[in-house]
Amino acid sequence: MAYDYEYFKKAVFDLTKINLNAYKEKQMKRRIDTLIGKHRIVGYENYVQVLKTDKDRFEEFVNYLTINVSEFYRNPSQWDVMDRDVIPELIRKFGKNLKIWSAACSTGDEPYSLVMALSRHLPLNQIRIFATDLDKQVIAKAKVGLYSEKSIASVPADLKKKYFTKVGLSWQISDEIKSRVEFKEHNLLKDTYPTSYHMIVCRNVLIYFTEEAKDEVFVKFQQSLARGGVLFIGSTEQIINYKEIGLERKNSFFYEKM
Repeated sequence: MAYDYEYFKKAVFDLTKINLNAYKEKQMKRRIDTLIGKHRIVGYENYVQVLKTDKDRFEEFVNYLTINVSEFYRNPSQWDVMDRDVIPELIRKFGKNLKIWSAACSTGDEPYSLVMALSRHLPLNQIRIFATDLDKQVIAKAKVGLYSEKSIASVPADLKKKYFTKVGLSWQISDEIKSRVEFKEHNLLKDTYPTSYHMIVCRNVLIYFTEEAKDEVFVKFQQSLARGGVLFIGSTEQIINYKEIGLERKNSFFYEKM
């Protein structure tokens, strides 16, 4: 039997529990072929053997599969809407102990942005963000909290001054912000979702999923929200059937559970 891409996808799932069928195949296969070629490995079968025996290559593979393009306050106008409208409304509805989940949080830019945004409305000691990602390497980077100038370019000046320290060519986020975030590994396509959240933030990740996988994730997000809770998605995404799954569109990128 030829060791083809279909068989490779099954082997990857057995090794990692990452379901490659949920990703757009042409795009994902091209990424994987590029990585295999980089190491001058011939064929999927040989590469699977490497993944089984070489811990560094295995970690590299998982990291490479997960798309980690992130920055603080990405699309600032949407964060303005959150600051002006969404956070005050959530506090009015649910009080000051908000349950917020940053899903597919990458290197921590997003959950730390959430802490800073909330700090304009609440004392830091009342803020708690649950942040998850499939990739434990990016979670490790998030916990370090060291970022490039480009990553923090959109952080409001007062918050940058208050919560970042220059370290060489990089910027270190303060421990008081880091301490408000709990990180955990989580696979959106496989693991159980947490419940009763007042806001879920998942931005610019599902664009890499098939339409079927997107629908499944959006339904699960709706089920994870408390009634009146808000889902914040990315500027490259939209939920076509939001009414059918029990969401109301409040703004281009904010949806409320009905």
